[in-house]
Amino acid sequence: MMDKFKITEKTTKMVQRIFNRLSLNQKIRIVTGKITLKEAWFIFRRKRLYNTVPWCAGGVRRLRVPKLKFSDGPRGVVMHDSTCFPVTIARAASFDRELENSIAQVIGIEARAGGANYFGGVCINLLRHPAWGRAQESYGEDPFLQGEMGLALTQGVQKHNVIACIKHFALNSMENMRFEVDVKTEDRALYEVYLPHFKKCIDGGAASVMGAYNKVNGDYACENKRLLRDILMKEWGFEGFVISDFLWAIHDSAKAANAGCHVEMPIPRKYGKKLKKAVKKGAVSMEVLNDAVTRTISTLIQFSNQPDIRRYSKKDIACQSHMELARHAAEKSMVLLKNKDNILPLPASAEKILVVGKLADTENTGDHGSSRVYPPYVVTPLQGIKKLVGKETDIIYNDGTNREQAKKLAQECDYVIALCGYQFDDEGEFIRPRKSSRINDMLEMNSGGDRRNLSLHDEDIELLKTMGNANKNTVAVIIAGSAVIMEEWKDDVSSIVMSFYSGSEGGNALANILFGKVNPSGKIPFTIAKRAEDYPFFDIDAKEITYDLFHGYSYFEKNNYEPAFAFGFGLSYTQFEYSDVKVEEHEDFYDVHVKVKNIGKRAGSEVVQIYIGAQGSIVERQKKLLAGFEKYEISIDEKITAKIKVDKQQLKYYDVATKSWVLEDCMYTIYAGSSSRDEDLLSCRCSISFNKTKAGEIE
Repeated sequence: MMDKFKITEKTTKMVQRIFNRLSLNQKIRIVTGKITLKEAWFIFRRKRLYNTVPWCAGGVRRLRVPKLKFSDGPRGVVMHDSTCFPVTIARAASFDRELENSIAQVIGIEARAGGANYFGGVCINLLRHPAWGRAQESYGEDPFLQGEMGLALTQGVQKHNVIACIKHFALNSMENMRFEVDVKTEDRALYEVYLPHFKKCIDGGAASVMGAYNKVNGDYACENKRLLRDILMKEWGFEGFVISDFLWAIHDSAKAANAGCHVEMPIPRKYGKKLKKAVKKGAVSMEVLNDAVTRTISTLIQFSNQPDIRRYSKKDIACQSHMELARHAAEKSMVLLKNKDNILPLPASAEKILVVGKLADTENTGDHGSSRVYPPYVVTPLQGIKKLVGKETDIIYNDGTNREQAKKLAQECDYVIALCGYQFDDEGEFIRPRKSSRINDMLEMNSGGDRRNLSLHDEDIELLKTMGNANKNTVAVIIAGSAVIMEEWKDDVSSIVMSFYSGSEGGNALANILFGKVNPSGKIPFTIAKRAEDYPFFDIDAKEITYDLFHGYSYFEKNNYEPAFAFGFGLSYTQFEYSDVKVEEHEDFYDVHVKVKNIGKRAGSEVVQIYIGAQGSIVERQKKLLAGFEKYEISIDEKITAKIKVDKQQLKYYDVATKSWVLEDCMYTIYAGSSSRDEDLLSCRCSISFNKTKAGEIE
C-alpha cells in the first residue's frame, strides 16, 4: 500500500515563499472554481457536452501556482474521445485489484494527455439499495471490496501525477433526493460500514476528497465539521484538500469554509466574492482561509513537481492498447449466473442464432450524467456477435417488439440470445435542485435517477418468457447497473449472463464470453433478492432516512432471507473444489490458507473469498463480513493453495463509549469459499484471547 499523502518539506518551503506574496483576492481565487456562468452556458449550449475541457480553479501564473484542472469519471476520462471502460460496478465484479490498477493508469495517462491534473472519478459510496440511480458508479454493497478497488483506482491514477479525488464524502447513496435528504446514522454504523473504505483510500495516498450533497445527521456534508475537520483531518490526519460537489453542495459560505470544505467547484456561487465578504466580516478567520489555500496549492505543487514516468500525447487517448484493455476488463467483469445443461458456451457448429431485443444493437455504456464518456466507437452486442462468428453461423436480429414474429424466429433457430435491461433514462444521475434556474436549464441531463421498480420492464419480461418457451436454448443477457429481480422469468431461460454497462468494447467481450473464447470469472458485487421487499427500506422521495449496520448480504443473513443470487456468486465453464482451511497468526494480521482444485475440463479463474464472523460478542454484529479475496488462474487438474492476508482490523468493532476500535476476546469463524452463501463456504473456528489464536477443525 502506498503511504498516506504527506506534504514534503521541499513543497512546504516552496509554498511558504509563495504564500507571503499572495493577496486576499488571489487567495480567494485559489479556492474558487474559475468557470463563470457565461462560460458554462457556452460550454453546455454550444458544445452540448459536459467537461469537454478541464474544469479549472486556482492558479496564479505570476507566482507559478498551478491550476487545478478537473476531469470527471469513473468510466474513463470524460473529456475528448477517451476510452470508455465498463462502469465501476462491473469492474467490481472482476474482484481484480491489478486489473483496476491497470485501468486507473490508462485513466491517468488519458487525463494528462487531455490537459487535466485532477481526476474526480473515484466513487466509493456504498450501494445500500439497488434502486440507487448511481449504483453503476460504485463498487457494490461491501465496504471491504469498495476500499480495495477504490484504492487500486486511486493509486493507479496518481502514479501519473494526476490527483485522485475520492467521493462523495459521505453516506451518499440516494439520487433523486440527494440535494435534500438527511441521512441519520450512529457512530458504529458510520465507522464500521460507511467510512472504512474512505479511510483505506486516504491511508493509501488519496490526495483529495469531494464532499456530498446530502446532509449527515442534520448538516450538509460540505458544511459538516464532524465529517471534515474532526474525522477526516484530525482523526485520519488527511493533509490534502476537500472540494465541494458541483454547484449546489454549499449553502452557507462561512459554515462550509469553517467546516473544512477548501474549494468550491466549478462556479463561484458561495465562495468568490461571498467568501471574501465572510472573511472581511470575521465570519471566516484568516487562519481558516490560509489553511484552505495552503492545502490546495501544496497538493498541486507537490504533484506538478514530481517527475513523470512517461511522456503524454493526445495519441494516447483511446489508442489500440487502451481499447484492448477495455475489452479485457469487460470480459473479466461479466457474471454467469445460470447455465442449465451447460448451454454456454455456444458451439461453433451452431447454424442459426436469433439475437433479440432492442438493446442488442444499441450503444449503451451507462447513464448520461457527469460520468458519461464519449469514446470514438462503441461495439454493440449484435456487432460483437456477428464479428466473432463471421459467415459460419447465420445471425438473425429482431428487436422483439413484434412478439409473435420473434417467437416464430426463435422456434426456427438453434439458440436465442436475448438482450434485456436498462438505459440512461432508466437509472443514472438526476438533476433536480429545489429551485428552477438558468443553471438547472443548461445542466438538464435527462437521466433516470433512482429506480422505482427493481424488475425488468414488462415488455422485457414477456420477451424472455416467450423466447424461453419457444426455444429451450435461450440465453438472457442482462444490462443494468445493479441488482434486477429475476423471479418472474429466470426459470424460463437456460442461461443468464449479467453484462452490466460494458463500455466501448462490450459487444466483443460479450461475444467472447458467450462463445467460450473467454471463460467467465466475474462475481456479483451485490445481493440479488427474490423479492424487492427483502431489501432494506428505501424511499425514493425521502427527506430523512436512517442507515444502520445492516444492508446487503448482512441484512439478508440477519433476517434469514434467501437471496436469488448471493453476494460474490458467479459461475464458470469449469468447476472448483475447496478443501483444508487453515489460519496462521502474525502480529497484525492472519494468513488464511485454503486449497482450491480445478476439477473441470478447462482452465479458469476463481475468486477465493474470505469472510469473518464473531460469536458471543458483547455487541450486535453481522453474521460475517468479507475480509479478504484474491483471484487465481487455475489450470485443468491443478490444485493451488490460496494464501490470503486478513488484517486484524477486520475483526474489530468500534466502541462508542471509548471512541476506539476493540479486538474482542471471543470465538471467530473464518470462512473461505466461492461466494457469501453458506453452502459455498468452508469454515474454521478460532478463539482469540489476548491476541493469541487457536485454530479449530474444518467444518
